[in-house]
Amino acid sequence: MSFTTGSPDRNSLPDGAGSAPAPASPSAAGGGPGGPATRRRASRPDRLPTASLAQRISLIALLLGTSVLYLWNLGANGWGNAFYSAAIQAGSQDWTAFIFGSSDSGNSITVDKPPASLWIPALSVRIFGLNSWSILVPEALMGVASVWLLYSAVSRVSGRWVGLVAGLALATTPVALLMFRFNNPEALLILLSVAAVYGVIRAVHASSLTASGTALKRGRGALAWMLMVGAMIGMGFLTKQLQAVVIVPTLALAYLVAARGPWLKRVLHLLAAAAAMVVSAGWWVALVQLWPASSRPYIGGSQSNSFLELTFGYNGLSRLNGDEEGSVGSRWGTPSLLRLVSGNYVSQISWLIPAALIALLACLVLILRTRAWRTDGGRLRIAAVIALGGWFVVEGLTISLMQGITHEYYTAILAAPLAAIVAIGAGWLWERSTSWAASLTLALLVAVTSMTAFIVLVQADWGSVWASIGVVVALIGAFGLALRPVWPGRVRGGDVGVGAGLGAGASAPAADGAPVGHRPSRLRRGLTIAAVSTVLVGGLGAQSAFAASTTTVAKTGSIIYAGTSNGMGGPGGAGGMGGGPGGNGGGQRDGQRDGQRDGQAGQGGTDGTGGTPPGGTGRGGMGGAGGGEGGEGGGAGGLLNAGTPGAELVALLQADSANYRWTAATTGAQSAAGYQLGSNTSVMPIGGFNGTDPSPTLDQFKEWATTGQVHYYIASSSGGGMGGGMGGGSSDSTAAAISTWVSENYTATTVDGVTLYDLTQPTS
Repeated sequence: MSFTTGSPDRNSLPDGAGSAPAPASPSAAGGGPGGPATRRRASRPDRLPTASLAQRISLIALLLGTSVLYLWNLGANGWGNAFYSAAIQAGSQDWTAFIFGSSDSGNSITVDKPPASLWIPALSVRIFGLNSWSILVPEALMGVASVWLLYSAVSRVSGRWVGLVAGLALATTPVALLMFRFNNPEALLILLSVAAVYGVIRAVHASSLTASGTALKRGRGALAWMLMVGAMIGMGFLTKQLQAVVIVPTLALAYLVAARGPWLKRVLHLLAAAAAMVVSAGWWVALVQLWPASSRPYIGGSQSNSFLELTFGYNGLSRLNGDEEGSVGSRWGTPSLLRLVSGNYVSQISWLIPAALIALLACLVLILRTRAWRTDGGRLRIAAVIALGGWFVVEGLTISLMQGITHEYYTAILAAPLAAIVAIGAGWLWERSTSWAASLTLALLVAVTSMTAFIVLVQADWGSVWASIGVVVALIGAFGLALRPVWPGRVRGGDVGVGAGLGAGASAPAADGAPVGHRPSRLRRGLTIAAVSTVLVGGLGAQSAFAASTTTVAKTGSIIYAGTSNGMGGPGGAGGMGGGPGGNGGGQRDGQRDGQRDGQAGQGGTDGTGGTPPGGTGRGGMGGAGGGEGGEGGGAGGLLNAGTPGAELVALLQADSANYRWTAATTGAQSAAGYQLGSNTSVMPIGGFNGTDPSPTLDQFKEWATTGQVHYYIASSSGGGMGGGMGGGSSDSTAAAISTWVSENYTATTVDGVTLYDLTQPTS
């Protein structure tokens, strides 16, 4: 079955920089049907041609709409993930904490990730003060930047209209929207990864221009772009370590295969990119390794105060094989190839996965059928398919098969490649859909997308009626696309490019060789507009509505879900899209929901209903474990959630706080974060996130306590284990030893339902 219409694939770049070597050609100079290129455009062959008015308005609408969606009701999320918010606060107060990513400004221990994702919010807090908006707005802006960069990358491959579809699909992917409104490292990681793919596409394009004899200004050649790619990956490593490096082989393969020029030159460019990656990440790693361990914070998440151990252990191989020393045990579901379409993963990321697989397969067939490597535009498409398709496949398999700590929101990293592959595949099929094979494949892609959305919404028990309407609308559009070869008003050679009839102003010949100046009839243009509109509404409408519902519910704690669920056991239920393994079972889910609801009573105020951070709800708890101090009031959460201390306790912590390195110490970073953020003082998280890190040692804590560096010790309900009721550490853990020592040498008092010890008043 052929996707061709009988003519060779002679297109350069639909609506993009052309491949013709002659600078005077419309595609190379940036001209086209819309008129001759301006002098500025003619001098910059590496730029996209001037956008039409419709495209400019559409892009502005996309970016403004994304901004509104990501910023709407943002303050409801309060501190977001208080674990990172506390580190952001610390970094805004102390430069050492800023550089190392310390959980507290006293620099006792770092978070269990490198600090890059904390730097921009910390600067924001330093400028605008400590509040929910100063922490979360930078994350939302990273989301808008990611949408724009993905649009820019795809536009250079398949034209501006296809780029707009890719941007829209990314902006409305539920798990992506969730993370761009939250302060986990995912927002920056996605932005840097998209920037790296964009750099590879620009590098391949620059290599084609250079090979055709086009002069480029300094800093715009292939080498410069590959250096940028390496720098982005290096910064990604400082954001979430090895997860950023997973896509390196696919990016390298994309450039090696698609770029023009001698093989040795391409290899040298890749080596230069690798060097840039090492430099951009290595300076911080060297700083940590060379800085005396006694005068820097402990590396959280490691058992030996080693960043290399954290990289290759807790956040590295341990995530793959499940052998996680210092973790809280395995409760992450069964690894499976079906994990991404099972359980709670379904409503977060599954919307476009079937469509992406069809689109990726179609792209591979089209590459072979059209011999895309013979043109510069085809080479760009090959680079995009390898880079984005490889990103999706490698990251998807990694998340699906990892046996260690796995959360549904990890799949946010898949949103960009999914959106781009679907858009590029659909755009390429549209170009060739005057053939029956291409038109039927495109119709199948649309139908599968709509049916997937229907299954997701029904399973999530959300918007089933609207899902049915969306399916009907999308199927009507799919039926129309299937009949496109016999649409009336067809011009000789087919329609013009991706944007035919939509004002695209395509700057290159159509995929099937139609003359640039030929336009389809008014009737055919009307059918095109109707079909595309119907497909977009039916195909992306359901996921857009579900994603938007995320903005109506507060998202706080360490485990969150897109949609109207606000904690463990979110939408998706058991079994998933095929009843496959990989998700939480229904009984477990229901138990977690009940436990979460019951645990909310122990999150704060004196009435036992939980305190509320600025704009937040103080909700939380993992299963029945998040209750902090139970119903006694004044607690500050548990392992996965931080509550808010009562007013009397806050006043006590703030009194004379300037005289102490730490106003208090308690077990577990989430519990400490609640007290730290609530009082805006420095609180030591004993044992790090899980309460299992050997930091500080008992001797260190004794020294700090007896020399007046710590004012209070706040007891956790678990007696020294993982704070707030998650079961505690072993009886011989460092946290337990400190708890025992404090209780034997100091007198306990109760404030706002919280047990604390004044370490300046020993019993003897």
